Amino acid sequence: MIDILIVEDNTEIATLLTDFLRRDGYVVSTAETGEKALRLWEAYGARLLVLDINLPGEMDGFHVLSEVRKSANTHVLITSARTGKEDQLKGLRIGADDYIEKPYDIDILLEKIRGIFRRKFELDEIVCGDIRLNTVTETLTVGEKSIELTAKEYELLRLMMENAGTTMKKEYLFQNVWGSDSDSELQTLTVHIKWLREKIEKDPKKPQHIITVWGVGYRFEA
Repeated sequence: MIDILIVEDNTEIATLLTDFLRRDGYVVSTAETGEKALRLWEAYGARLLVLDINLPGEMDGFHVLSEVRKSANTHVLITSARTGKEDQLKGLRIGADDYIEKPYDIDILLEKIRGIFRRKFELDEIVCGDIRLNTVTETLTVGEKSIELTAKEYELLRLMMENAGTTMKKEYLFQNVWGSDSDSELQTLTVHIKWLREKIEKDPKKPQHIITVWGVGYRFEA
């Protein structure tokens, strides 16, 4: 998974921001159009989206945000020269977490991004109810019971817990855990969901945490 996907048609801004973020150790990709942004998103996902609104082509930033929100609650930070109140409200209502006006101070933007990663992704544990996933040791505890996970079970459960409450498409989960170049098939995801339910659900046949959303995918509930 990409750390940060920058969607920005201004090459100078995109390059400058990418250089600074890569120096901080983040894995960064860029897209200059909404269409390319969604292709990258569907193929790799991202922990943070830095999104411009005015983009060339038929798909603006609001459209990109709407599509992303259909499958994940990843943090979205809009950066836009459109400073009107209605544009800001529209972005926040669709699901943006923050809206920064251009031109912005790059040092302030970088510190905002570092803060997002400290709060959301650099935790030692992800906790949802009585389920505790340790991101350092990659171990799982349900109540007082320690549960062993395979590497793929851990990746899948972490991705779902980070996006708790959001319905995630099967294809999105598969691409982000197994990758677009994997020889595995989509059925592999179904099998791993079954194994995870056997490990974390009181009654795997009546799951309360990993919920099937028919025709779409799965949703993790605490």
